[in-house]
Amino acid sequence: MSNSTPNQAPAATQNVDLSDLAIRADLADYSPVRGCMVIKPYGYAIWELIQKELDGRIKECGHQNAYFPLLIPESFLKKEAEHVEGFAPECAVVTHAGGSKLEEPLVIRPTSETIIYHMFSKWIKSWRDLPYCINQWANVVRWEMRTRLFLRTTEFLWQEGHTAHASAEDADREARRMLDVYYDFMTKVLALSPLIGQKSDSERFAGADKTFSLEVLLRDGKILQAGTSHHLGQGFAKAFEIQFQNKNNEPEYVHLTSWGVSTRLIGAIILGHQDESGLILPPKVAPIQVIAIPIYKSADEREKVLNECDAIVGELKKLGIRAKVDANEQTSPGAKFNEWELKGVPIRVQIGPRDIENNQVELVRRDLKQKIKNVSREGLSERITLMLDEIQESLFQRNHSWREENTFEANSLEELNKRLDEKGGFGKIHWCGSAEHEAKIKEIAKATIRVRPFEEAKSEEAGNCIVSGNPSPGRVYVGRAY
Repeated sequence: MSNSTPNQAPAATQNVDLSDLAIRADLADYSPVRGCMVIKPYGYAIWELIQKELDGRIKECGHQNAYFPLLIPESFLKKEAEHVEGFAPECAVVTHAGGSKLEEPLVIRPTSETIIYHMFSKWIKSWRDLPYCINQWANVVRWEMRTRLFLRTTEFLWQEGHTAHASAEDADREARRMLDVYYDFMTKVLALSPLIGQKSDSERFAGADKTFSLEVLLRDGKILQAGTSHHLGQGFAKAFEIQFQNKNNEPEYVHLTSWGVSTRLIGAIILGHQDESGLILPPKVAPIQVIAIPIYKSADEREKVLNECDAIVGELKKLGIRAKVDANEQTSPGAKFNEWELKGVPIRVQIGPRDIENNQVELVRRDLKQKIKNVSREGLSERITLMLDEIQESLFQRNHSWREENTFEANSLEELNKRLDEKGGFGKIHWCGSAEHEAKIKEIAKATIRVRPFEEAKSEEAGNCIVSGNPSPGRVYVGRAY
């Protein structure tokens, strides 16, 4: 076995065309509707694995799945002023149906707070009903001006959770808990190392008191907001009259949270782990974890090799490993190697007649492009199982190291702008908290404040704002984002 380590993995690929890679890897294609995508079976299989893994975690927290309508009365969005202002430019509105004009226009949901909280007002009556915890897997529509497959599309799939609580403390605790659930999922399943913290006021969700976020540094140096959790406070509760009788039989408004991730996570996987040959999929979300490639020249060899491939795949499937034989006779082994590298399959098993004679196979690790020859057939399934775990951990460590290596301190706008131009990454800067000075950072450095560290993770280093020179209690993280 080679002495390769995660640090010897392929270097970053700059300026990757995500849409091109998604199409070539057979994940998705363009729809005839502007800004929409068709998710092909291989791409949708990744989403199903994401959904399965995350859904279990959500249910363990006590949330139940439900479904709410795609169409929302326009008046619902107007009930919460900040919310409607934030989403109005992105809304698609239905004005006609059944051959006639509707009495009230219907908005195709850009998010479901308003329709869900209308129903909460009917269902929540007493403190005994709280906490009320609902989750939904659905599609949403946001009329984006600039679209890119899996990162920003007009329609996308997502999960959105909504909870109601008796106190602000309970709601804040829930919003933070679900942020931790996402963090655990992204690190252990997607092999990503997100930075977590609180958004600035200008970057928070429309209608929220606080927005917490998970920010992933991708291989091209840009940053992706991979998930968010919001402490909504009582604004929506008051707008939709969600009241409960407390233990003293007095009416109170509930405190709400919402939180979600979307098919944008597939974009995070692609750009978080890819190299010049294509995708590198973490084993836990790889639709095919092991691909067996038969190598033969004659018909006699073909039958013998295919039988051995089938036997190996059968053994792996009994262990719950997603394995497949590529028995396509129209494609050469070399072309198959390229195809499955492009698609990011974690392990390739290559078998020829001589391998069978010697009771061995050749393995190839996709993450390191590492060939391991003369692997004994005995104990092969166990070795592959361990190797999948090694690949999962290796990809996480690589992403984590990438984030650490590309996080830097900048003490002036000029220094920040220069470093972001050169390599991208997370800049740690001092900022006084002013929205005006935050806008200046965006204007000059083309960067936004991604998160402010939580108190328990905040550096105690005080300093001066890089725009105004005013006092700053600690550094915040900024970067150029998708």
